Amino acid sequence: MDFDTANFRARYRAAIHPRYNAWFHGGFVLLSGALCIGFLWHRAENVQPWEWLAIPLALVFHNWGEYMIHQHLGHFKRRFGTMFYQRHTGDHHSFFACGQMNYELAKDWRVILFPAWLIVVFASVNFAIYWALSLWNANVAALFSGTMLLGYLAYEVLHACEHLPAQHPVSKLPWVRQMRRLHELHHARDLMNTFNFNVVFPLWDWIYGTLYREREGDLDDRRDMISMQHHVDIGRSPEQVLDYLGTPTRWREWHHYPVSIKGPSGSMPAGTAFDYTGGRAGHLLWNVTEYVPGHRWQARARGKYGLLMYVTYECTPMGTGTRFTRTLDYRFSHVVGRVANRIFLRKRIEKDSADLLKNLNLVAEKLIPASATFVHR
Repeated sequence: MDFDTANFRARYRAAIHPRYNAWFHGGFVLLSGALCIGFLWHRAENVQPWEWLAIPLALVFHNWGEYMIHQHLGHFKRRFGTMFYQRHTGDHHSFFACGQMNYELAKDWRVILFPAWLIVVFASVNFAIYWALSLWNANVAALFSGTMLLGYLAYEVLHACEHLPAQHPVSKLPWVRQMRRLHELHHARDLMNTFNFNVVFPLWDWIYGTLYREREGDLDDRRDMISMQHHVDIGRSPEQVLDYLGTPTRWREWHHYPVSIKGPSGSMPAGTAFDYTGGRAGHLLWNVTEYVPGHRWQARARGKYGLLMYVTYECTPMGTGTRFTRTLDYRFSHVVGRVANRIFLRKRIEKDSADLLKNLNLVAEKLIPASATFVHR
């Protein structure tokens, strides 16, 4: 069931204080941040060439902090970060969804910008950092702390730009257009906990393999995929075999390594989505693309480092049993994934695929009832 974004927007707007002023909110953040930056940078005198390195260092560090806080506090509920989680996942991701990214009213800026008081807290922390670093080098302290505040303002400004209407002139600027698309994909409810956590510059998404771009036709493009196929004979009917194997919530029964599946029980028809977490592939987002009972079941997965994977299960009647064929097609679009695959992953995946069917051969006839009736669990 799709989330009712329009209904949430109406309820959220109704709860906003009537005296809320978006211009005052944004103006206070920008002005106070700019004044703090000016004060800190003004403290730098006779800067040596090496001391200027504090600026790119601060930008990279802020970008990393943006990624980590967004992912681990914004999308996973922690006891010490409940308010942040509620405001981000609970409010922001309910107000804006993929395909519904534009603000409509001035009061909508309340759910885009951080609370106004947060700039005061962030500035206070950076003044403390300035004081500590100045005991070693006052110029590095001033440049680093001021740039951290600049990173905060850059986040606020670019994030706001990413929620402008597509036809707005600012939305058409090359960098804004690029980041706007990545952020929109992040707002897809099936992707938001996994991909595109950077908002200003996707450096750490790239490093951690969570950068996700989706061009038209990408998910259906099967070119350049590595393919491996294995089969096993099972003494059960094709309908029974595929009904069992097309039930991802039972995969843990025949996988030889720990897996956790979150999704509906029973064999999954085309269009069903489920989450997979395993010791081998990590976290994968699956979508069932085809299901012909007793004949064929196929699902597509997306993972880190640009992993795109198709798994196809096919059943062929053989005497009193079934020949089950498992075909795995995959590729990595990220350079790290491609290099790792060339060095060691391909051999490990090939071995795991073969071991999966060996394990299935050992347990299938114990787990699949011999009767014609198959009971879902």
